[in-house]
Amino acid sequence: MPAEPHPNPITYAGAGVDVEAGDRAVALMKASVKAAQRPEVLGGLGGFAGMFDASVLARMTRPVLATSTDGVGTKVAIAQAMDKHDTIGFDLVGMVVDDIVVCGAEPLFMTDYIATGKVVPERIAAIVSGIAAGCKEAGVALIGGETAEHPGLLDPDEYDCAGAATGVVEYADILGPHRVVAGDVVVALASSGLHSNGYSLVRKVFASAGWAFDRQVPEFGRTLGEELLEPTRVYARDLLALSRTDGVDLHALSHVTGGGLAANLARVLPQDAFARIDRSTWTPPAVFEVVREVGRVPGADLERTLNMGVGFVAVLPEAQCDLAIEMLRTRGISAWLLGQVSHLATASIQDGAEVIRGTKGVEGGSVQVVGTSPR
Repeated sequence: MPAEPHPNPITYAGAGVDVEAGDRAVALMKASVKAAQRPEVLGGLGGFAGMFDASVLARMTRPVLATSTDGVGTKVAIAQAMDKHDTIGFDLVGMVVDDIVVCGAEPLFMTDYIATGKVVPERIAAIVSGIAAGCKEAGVALIGGETAEHPGLLDPDEYDCAGAATGVVEYADILGPHRVVAGDVVVALASSGLHSNGYSLVRKVFASAGWAFDRQVPEFGRTLGEELLEPTRVYARDLLALSRTDGVDLHALSHVTGGGLAANLARVLPQDAFARIDRSTWTPPAVFEVVREVGRVPGADLERTLNMGVGFVAVLPEAQCDLAIEMLRTRGISAWLLGQVSHLATASIQDGAEVIRGTKGVEGGSVQVVGTSPR
């Protein structure tokens, strides 16, 4: 027997999807997206696909495309709780485009995806404004995206965002383990704070302690929420400039994200290499010590989860270390000598300190962190 029809007509809007709100969101984000363009972009916002003139690749000897996709993890929960949405997109760009730079590629264009329980045009436009600002900072074109309304799957104030980017590098210029040799040094580039990794741990620590996001924290000089929403530093332009600096021969780069400093460095070292890095060369920003103290987080767990104040590392010949550090400092990035690379077979491995050997399926080199951070 056929089911009885619903007594009232059911519309798409009645099911929780507001198409008109989506259109208003697009109208609100047009100005910010327009600011995040490159001359190679063809067409405008609203097409089924973003288009990018790739004729420049024809002038390359052996162009290699590089692609990356990522999100910002549970950092979005902080933005939602604080009702501040104009920086989370900047985090997204950093997490995506800076993975591309690791291999030496120049990021060219990016697309984004936002899923939400209810489209609030102003909120979506704020998220996209952050994405556009990050793309402008990185020299990347924002050529398209998608906003999806998922009522019943996400609460009205919930959303998540992800992005994907594509870049290009000459085959002969690809960076990585094949370039790294014994005697190279490891240079650290300072992070802007937590970036966008480890927020499940960080949120658990402060929630368990009963700390509200509007709590003033003397060590931060601002509220807890403001500290936790500090945007991820975008390194793309600076690292590309470093790679093109006369007298600097970059061998490898590593983006310090999930897994921490040692594990991500190990991913870009050859299997027969050993790097010792020294905690005494830098003082992590206050947020890392506060997380450790408030949550009584073991030091090893903290270092496996958070970047500890190092957002990127560069591996290059020792004779070029000072030039690289000075060049980065002129671009506003604090950098310092972090450690050195040697042959694993002849390395002097310090007793009592863990040796990390590769991660995330990569059979990379070995890294040991020694020393104590200054307080």
